[in-house]
Amino acid sequence: MNFTRWSARLPGTQRRAAARTETAVPTDRRGEGSVPAARAEHPADRPLSVTAVDELPARDVLDRVPALVALVHGPDHRIAYVNDAYTAAFGARAPGAPAREALPELAELGLLPLLDQVLRSGKSRTLKSRKAVDGRSYTFTCTPVAETGAADGGDTDRAGRADRGVLVFATDVTDHAEAAERLRASERRQRETAVTLQRSLLPQELEQPDDLRIAATYQPGGTEAAVGGDWYDVITLGGGRTALVIGDVMGRGVRAAAVMGQLRTAVRAYARLDLPPHEVLQLLDGLAIEIDANQIATCVYAVHDPNEGSLVYASAGHLPILVRDENGRVSRADEPTGPPLGTGGWMHASGSIALGPGSTAVLYTDGLVERRDEDLDEGIASLEHALAGATGTPQVVCDRLVRSAGVTADHDDDVAVLVLQHPARTGPEGELFRNAALELLGGVEAAPRARAFASGVLTSWRFPAELHDLGVLATSELVANSLQHGTPPMRLRLRRTDRRLIIEVTDGDDHLPRRRRAEPGDESGRGIAIVATIASHWGSRRTPGGGKAVWCEFLLPKG
Repeated sequence: MNFTRWSARLPGTQRRAAARTETAVPTDRRGEGSVPAARAEHPADRPLSVTAVDELPARDVLDRVPALVALVHGPDHRIAYVNDAYTAAFGARAPGAPAREALPELAELGLLPLLDQVLRSGKSRTLKSRKAVDGRSYTFTCTPVAETGAADGGDTDRAGRADRGVLVFATDVTDHAEAAERLRASERRQRETAVTLQRSLLPQELEQPDDLRIAATYQPGGTEAAVGGDWYDVITLGGGRTALVIGDVMGRGVRAAAVMGQLRTAVRAYARLDLPPHEVLQLLDGLAIEIDANQIATCVYAVHDPNEGSLVYASAGHLPILVRDENGRVSRADEPTGPPLGTGGWMHASGSIALGPGSTAVLYTDGLVERRDEDLDEGIASLEHALAGATGTPQVVCDRLVRSAGVTADHDDDVAVLVLQHPARTGPEGELFRNAALELLGGVEAAPRARAFASGVLTSWRFPAELHDLGVLATSELVANSLQHGTPPMRLRLRRTDRRLIIEVTDGDDHLPRRRRAEPGDESGRGIAIVATIASHWGSRRTPGGGKAVWCEFLLPKG
């Protein structure tokens, strides 16, 4: 092929050349103020013409450019020309050979379909930063070219298209590509650090209370998203009660994960005080300000009491808890909701939602329901619909909810989900979960009635003699303590699960007992010390309506 018959149809080339020709300044019209050309560069007998570049042979120009240039023609993309830079990079190429055979480096980069597209459409196409077989990275620009006569005549038939070609122009971008890869590697390392920190701060194994079945999942955002500060936790409070918490620290990266870890640790510490949910959030709010005044977080703290069949909760700007009852109806715990943690100056309040046997509750972060093209309420409504039809174990429900929300590995936000079920136990399993209660009326005569009641209940529950006697002794001491220091109304409650015996006494006085050392001459002060000695655990808390509850637990023998 004659190379001089081909010209690159680069946009504006002909117009610029024509303009330069029309505006060329004749040498005899230079004014006196004009600066003459340097003699060493432009002799007097050879005046400078601005059209000189256009008159240079194309081969001379392309042979001197540092970029890789190849010209192919026809439907088989046969080689018409490769410049010196291309030859230095990939070796010599025989003219006339089809690109599929003679240009394997382009085939490996997937460039041949792009050549077909350029040939068909007549439009330029670019393939950015591809690593070639020589180890260098190039950006390839493919531009349609045609025989000058065919282009001028506008011939578009099949024979005309066969005369067309493509100019392949490859720019070496290795330095840019390596710099970008180093940046991506650094970002990956930072993200891996944040993910590792995040996962290490989440509970490695969820506590499994006697009365609840619980599962949770955490999925960090995709590789393009920085890790956030989502967290969850399950905390056994004692006396059969369980605290559940889920939260989301605003922001991304290691800082958000570190703040999350501090808040999660604080929640566990405050939970041990057995405070009402709104008081726990009040303490967390002050701590969040101390940790970072510019960092805020949303959080829900809830306490499940199997005796009440309810979930008492408080929310700091978090999404509502969803509860599916035994009939499949889903309700939303909307109120009360306060501002996020770290804002200060707000008194949080506790609310309650029923969670009876057969019910399922879901706590979640905004990554599960929030989408850029969808209102948040629509996302929550979709989750309600998915929960209404989700049955099975907590882990199965958890997985179904995540799938129904369309959460994938490249999701743009972190997702944390906590699912808890209060199973409805029947048959032999139901026999392992029993309750018995006695109102303590009268004065000191209530103590012997309480001992007799406890003895009869523990005998009917077929406890071993040793556990029976310890249970009666603990009942006697707790009731005596309440009669001496408490006020009516008073109540004794015995509860057994498949793992423990729980004894609890409530009264109307809110002064919490404490364990103290009784001196030899003291006539009182030994009751709580005795209970703490014989029981596996003991504790006390203030009740929502005023008053207190004092409880102790005994682990049941295995087998």
